[in-house]
Amino acid sequence: MTPATTNHLDLTPPPVVKVISRRSLVVGIVFGVIAVVGAFLFPNGREQFYRAYLLGFMAWLGVALGSMAILMIRHLTGGGWGTLIRRILGAAMRTLPLLAILFIPMIIAVWQHRIYPWAMALDSVSDEHIREHLAKNTFITQSYLNFRGFLIRAVIYFAIWNLLSFLLSKWSKQTDRLDAPDNSQRFKAVAGPGLILYGFTITFAAIDWVMSLDPSWISTIFGLIILIGEVLSAMCFAVVVERILYNYKPMSELLRPDFVHDHGKWMLTFIMVWAYFSFSQWLIIWAGNLPNEITFYLKRLSGGWGAIGLVLILFHFCVPFAILLSRPFKRDIRKLVWLAIWLMLMRYLDLFWIIEPNFSTTLSLTWADVVVPIAIGGLWLAYFFYNLSTLPLVPAYDPDAHEVLEPAHK
Repeated sequence: MTPATTNHLDLTPPPVVKVISRRSLVVGIVFGVIAVVGAFLFPNGREQFYRAYLLGFMAWLGVALGSMAILMIRHLTGGGWGTLIRRILGAAMRTLPLLAILFIPMIIAVWQHRIYPWAMALDSVSDEHIREHLAKNTFITQSYLNFRGFLIRAVIYFAIWNLLSFLLSKWSKQTDRLDAPDNSQRFKAVAGPGLILYGFTITFAAIDWVMSLDPSWISTIFGLIILIGEVLSAMCFAVVVERILYNYKPMSELLRPDFVHDHGKWMLTFIMVWAYFSFSQWLIIWAGNLPNEITFYLKRLSGGWGAIGLVLILFHFCVPFAILLSRPFKRDIRKLVWLAIWLMLMRYLDLFWIIEPNFSTTLSLTWADVVVPIAIGGLWLAYFFYNLSTLPLVPAYDPDAHEVLEPAHK
């Protein structure tokens, strides 16, 4: 890539990025204050706070980790579709240090013996089935599900994720210089093992942080369901951000219909894989017909929770799948963005359906389920848009940058 290729095109992020960052920070602080005050003032406020915190944390962590996964896929496969959103994905990935700090309330929840049955005294566990399971399987809490193990494994997960983020970010920043080295092989050397590490770590993290809410239930595919939900939400988030930037240069000059089409195809792919994994889990459990495996669905098919499951089938898969079959729709960023926003809402609903039935036999939405995720999201978005503002929107001197930049000069 020569200087002449990018001389007339300013790749600096538009000023609106910093404006959104400041406004997001205000939203995060305001809702954060409301969440903390509500935790102390409302009846059962702390329990509701921690449950909602887990929900919000998993939702925004998914965007960051999913972005890292898609970025590594891009480094392995190439393509202009990924070059254009590399800096969006990278900015989301670099929020992992903030998410490591935001994980502290979850550590406090375990330390205070809240929400997780294995962290509580047996006589305080309300679910009789779980209480009996823990009483019969004391080795679980002694060898794996305990505060020390929970903390050590969390440190390992975040250490691995942040190391991958550091390496990918460090080499990416070098491609903004005229004398940029060709880091393609370095990216591939990290991305291949990195995707494997991501798969393993998010699987175990999903077991520790979500599946252990019901220690009596097991699913070998649960981690993959969480994983595919993360990459889907990350791709949807990238579409939303590129739509915001499309109103300004340089994105207005760089975003072509074929790139948007590729992003829509990735969304369609992830939706189908999510549906496949979700159905496979149900099919395996149904075929096994074992009492200790069906508790997950028994809780989620009664008390109004079944309606949420039906909504997910229809509006997380069937309707988006049908819409994304349209080629013109996938090539129009103004239309695709609305489906991307909808799917991010469905991702929240999916996590809500996975997490909340562990605490309530009937469908219920508390104040915390709305306030706390918004508070976390405000802080996360503030840091994301700050990250996005610090680097050019396209790595101009990357060997693959011509796939995005050259058509802009025709």
